[in-house]
Amino acid sequence: MCFMALLVIGTYSAASSLLGGRGGAVALAKGAVPAAYRSLVQKWGNHCPALNPALLAAQLYQESGWNPRAQSPAAAQGIAQFIPGTWATHGVDGDGDGDRDVWDPKDAIPSAAKYDCALAKHVEDVPGDPTDNMLAAYNAGPYAVVKYGGVPPYRETRNYVQVIRKLEKSFAAPAGRVSPSERAAGAIDFAQKKLGTPYLWGGDGTPEDGGRFDCSGLTKAAYASVGVELPRVANDQWNTGPHPKRDELLPGDLVFFAHDLNDSRSIYHVGIYVGGGYMIDAPYTGAKIRFDPIDTPDYFGATRPTAP
Repeated sequence: MCFMALLVIGTYSAASSLLGGRGGAVALAKGAVPAAYRSLVQKWGNHCPALNPALLAAQLYQESGWNPRAQSPAAAQGIAQFIPGTWATHGVDGDGDGDRDVWDPKDAIPSAAKYDCALAKHVEDVPGDPTDNMLAAYNAGPYAVVKYGGVPPYRETRNYVQVIRKLEKSFAAPAGRVSPSERAAGAIDFAQKKLGTPYLWGGDGTPEDGGRFDCSGLTKAAYASVGVELPRVANDQWNTGPHPKRDELLPGDLVFFAHDLNDSRSIYHVGIYVGGGYMIDAPYTGAKIRFDPIDTPDYFGATRPTAP
């Protein structure tokens, strides 16, 4: 109990002494973008001032989850989810092979960047943040952004802009130290109270689950207890905030483990860091929620969840 109390105090002490990240060129966080697309996103994410690689990555992730064969009920196609009419106008031959293929990320990713920048140009005289206006134009059309003098008052559009800007922070490699979370202590307190609870695959801690959790069910519930909503599965929880380096970890950070240390989609486990090289986690069937060391060969990295 004394150990945990010191961790909680340390979390808030750190919150008063660390500085946030500094500006500069935007690089992609380690493993955030699948290796097959990383160079494309890094290159085309710098196509215009309203865009950057992390923002483009966030948009592609939100649109398709990196699935180049994705197709929506509205007939949006490919990794960038172009509808046929928009592709006919804005699709480009990004790899110079003589065709424009919406299903080929080498064409679709450059096309997405160029389309974003064309929208940014269209709404450049509209008041407000140029990137927010560009994203709003992508979702609602440039006419709506011009009409309302900024992000239009549509719930879907405002949510789209908010989600992409939050995801942007997760896909960007920190330029400096990552700002601490003031909600971390509450999440740790929740997890601490679950120590000794048997693991249940797919468990969310509900009465139907007998109050049991799996790894991402525990982290989701812990942060929900302090008002931060996380996705359900571990590899999506990676994209919920910026990524502190190993020597910058603070209690409350989510720590992740993966089969492929260059691909966040291969993450298979998550825990809540408590300091001293240890986490609280729900490890596997037959085990109980417990303290475990984080320094293993599968350690992928960490995320500092941010509030909505």
